[in-house]
Amino acid sequence: MLRSISLRLAALYTALFALAVAVLGAMILFATREALARQFEARITTESVALAQEFRTEGLNGVLQAVRERDRTPGALDYGFKGPGGVPLAGRLSTARASSGWSVVSLPSRSGRSSAVRLFSTDLGGGYRLLVGDDLEQIEALDGVVLRGFAVALLGVILLGAAGGYALSRDMQQRFAAMSGVAEAIIDGDLARRVPLRGEMDDLDRLAATFNRMLDRIGQLMESLRQVSNDIAHDLRTPLTRLRQRLEAALRTADAEQRAEAVEAALVDLDAILETFAGLLRISEIERGARRAAFRPLDLAATAGLVVEGFAPSAEEGGRFLSLVADGPVPVEGDAELLAQLVVNLVENGLRHTPVGSAVRVVVRRDEEGPVLSVIDDGPGVVMAEQERLFDRFYRLERSRSTPGSGLGLALVAAIAKLHGARAGLFDAGPGLEARISFPPHG
Repeated sequence: MLRSISLRLAALYTALFALAVAVLGAMILFATREALARQFEARITTESVALAQEFRTEGLNGVLQAVRERDRTPGALDYGFKGPGGVPLAGRLSTARASSGWSVVSLPSRSGRSSAVRLFSTDLGGGYRLLVGDDLEQIEALDGVVLRGFAVALLGVILLGAAGGYALSRDMQQRFAAMSGVAEAIIDGDLARRVPLRGEMDDLDRLAATFNRMLDRIGQLMESLRQVSNDIAHDLRTPLTRLRQRLEAALRTADAEQRAEAVEAALVDLDAILETFAGLLRISEIERGARRAAFRPLDLAATAGLVVEGFAPSAEEGGRFLSLVADGPVPVEGDAELLAQLVVNLVENGLRHTPVGSAVRVVVRRDEEGPVLSVIDDGPGVVMAEQERLFDRFYRLERSRSTPGSGLGLALVAAIAKLHGARAGLFDAGPGLEARISFPPHG
């Protein structure tokens, strides 16, 4: 707990608030003392001026009478009147030694204790001097009240800060412990564990949600890796077994012609296996984003046109019709070679899995959301449940198991589309199937 960052932050903020309270208390104390001192001095000055006027109008007896009357009044100021030579004539302050103007002297208070008195001495002429002052106990008492008030406030800030820091640190420690527990469970192989959310959508909830999305993605990648491993083992077992059988047959036969045929067939199987691994490596390279450096502005319609032009003769020989539909140039940003490979795979897929007499159209258009490339056939189509899996590696329809291929064509299409920020999808063409690639807006 003591090593908790949240507790340290709480302690830091508590110290800052305590310092702020102390500074505020000092400022208020100083301002209050100044205001009270000005009021204090203004009252003494006003009384001194009034008594000096009394001396000029009423004379010595008038001042003496006024000083004696005021000096006996409870709660009044302190007064003193001295004659020539500093002889005390009237008032408690008459014994004080003070020069003209403001000064502070120490005198016994009415309660018997020694107290500091702030006084103003006025020279009335003829050796007479008037002294008016008041105890500084009021200011000192106010200082005590203010200091005690802010001491209580400072103590409250410290206590509340300590309690809040402990509560915050404990809460943070519990939430981080939950994250740590999930991470330990993931390390131990429990990929289904997730960090619980409180529903408050605070910083830690958002962090936990991001953490959970990361775990979901890791789970998907692990599942994909497991599926790919199973698919590789499943799809390569047959050609490897066939390759072994042909090599054994070539080893056993004494006929040179049969041996050559067996070796040639084995090489064909080996090429198919190498092609499968080359496809996997190509998909991996594309998914790493290694080809982004080759991105250039290009015309998607022109790229599709070159592919259609190259495949049209072989499609016609196979009894199928391949055409391009494009209204004009459709600019995109991308890798020309990869986009051509994407169109080739989609066209090959459409020609391979449609019966004789089918038509395959390559449509390049620009809609409100951006450029779109579609390869549409009028073949038997694919049920929706299988459409979602056709972009998976090695996934093939049952009716396609007997046709050549590794099941990586559409997986490569999906990887190229993702590299270009595009969305790949399959849709019913009624009849037939539409493979649609939706690119982000260009420019």
